[in-house]
Amino acid sequence: MKNKIVFAGFFIFLVTTAFSQSISSSPYSIYGLGSLYDSDFGSNASIGSSGIALPSSSSINNLNPASLGFMAQNHFLFDVGGKSIFSSYENGSNKESRNNIQFSHIALAFPVTPKSAVSLALKPYSSATYKISNLLLPVENSTEGYILDAAGTGGLNDVSISYGYKIGKKLSLGLSTNFLFGNITDDRSYTVANSVTSINKTSYYNGARVSLGGQVQIDSTLAFGVNVKSPSQVKASKTQSVVSYNASTLTSTTVETDTDYDVNDYYLPLEVGVGFSKIFKNNLNLTMDYSKSLWNSTSQSDLYGTYINQDKFAMGFSYNKTNSIRTYFDRIKYSTGFNYDTGFLEIDNKRISNVAFSVGVSLPVENRTFSALNVTYSYGQKGSISNGLIKENYHKISVNLSLDAIWFVKRKFD
Repeated sequence: MKNKIVFAGFFIFLVTTAFSQSISSSPYSIYGLGSLYDSDFGSNASIGSSGIALPSSSSINNLNPASLGFMAQNHFLFDVGGKSIFSSYENGSNKESRNNIQFSHIALAFPVTPKSAVSLALKPYSSATYKISNLLLPVENSTEGYILDAAGTGGLNDVSISYGYKIGKKLSLGLSTNFLFGNITDDRSYTVANSVTSINKTSYYNGARVSLGGQVQIDSTLAFGVNVKSPSQVKASKTQSVVSYNASTLTSTTVETDTDYDVNDYYLPLEVGVGFSKIFKNNLNLTMDYSKSLWNSTSQSDLYGTYINQDKFAMGFSYNKTNSIRTYFDRIKYSTGFNYDTGFLEIDNKRISNVAFSVGVSLPVENRTFSALNVTYSYGQKGSISNGLIKENYHKISVNLSLDAIWFVKRKFD
C-alpha cells in the first residue's frame, strides 16, 4: 500500500507539472472556445475513446454517469492522467512540427450506498493556444484583401460532479453536472495597405451543463448505454485594447485601453450518445459508440467558419486472460480502437474532421485490486490540404494511472 501511495504521489506531481504546460498548439484552436479536450479515463483512450455502455466497476468511466451505479462496494477509485503529443502541420507549401504535454484529468469515485456512487473530476475542457502569421484573407464584398497575424493562449476548465443509482440488478441511471470556467487571451493585428490595427482582448467565460445517462446490463456479457448532454449557455465578457498604426506617417493612435464589453455568449448544443458492449467467450470485449451534437440549433457562427451538426463514431476491442492469472503477463489487458469525428466547423464548405487509431496496454499495479497503469499510443489526422486549410498529423501517448483501494473491510486472521 505504501508503494502505491508513493507511486501515486509521483504520478500526480508529473501531471500537475503537465497541467501548467497544458496547451493544444493546434491552429484550429483559434475557433470558438478552442480545441476541445478528450479526457479519457482508465483505458478508454486505447479503445478509441468508446465506452458509453461500460460500467465503473474496475475504473472510473466519465462517458456515462450511470456507470457509477455498477461500482463495486467498499472500493475507492482514483484516476489521473496526462498526454504527450507530437504534431506536424502542412498546407501544401509549408510544414511545421510542434511537441507539447497536456494534463488530462484527475478524478475520484466512491460508493455512497449499496446501490449508488458519486465521482468528482477536474479536467481541461478546451485549449486555445495558437500562432498564425501572414494569413491573407479577403475583404468582404471587395476584391482586396488584408493580412492577419494572431496569437492566443488560455482555455476553459471543467469541474464535474456525477451520481449514479442502480435500480434492480440490471438498470442504472445517472446525473452529471459540469461547471465550465476560464479565459482566453487573443492578440491580433490587421494589415491593410500601410495601416496596421492591433486588437488585444481577453475573453472570460463561465457556465454549467447537465448530463443524464442510463445503462442496462442485459446479462454478464451484453450491455447498452445512453448519455444525453443538455444544451447550455456559456456566458462571456471581454476586456479590449485597440491601437492603430500608420506606416506612411509613422504615427500610432490609441483607440481604447482595457475597455469592458458584453459580448455574445457561447452556446453548447444538445448531444446524444448511444453505445453497447459485448464480451465474447474468449475474453474479447467489443465496444461501439455513436453520438450526435446538434450545433445547427445553436444559431451561432464563427468569424471564419460555420457551426454544423457533428457526428462521432468510436469502436474498440480489448482482450485479457481473465480465466488464467497465474503470471503477471496473464493479467495484462491489450486494447485497440478507432474513432472518427466529422467535426462541428465548416470553413469554405470544408469540414474540419478528425480520424484516429489507437493501441494500448493496461498493466496491473498490484494483486487483488483493480489498480493499473494504462499506456496508449494514438495516431490521427485532422483537417486537410485543400481550400487553404491546414492538415494536422499527430502522434499521441496517453498515460493514465487508475488506483483502487478497498475500504471498511475487516481483516481476517487464520
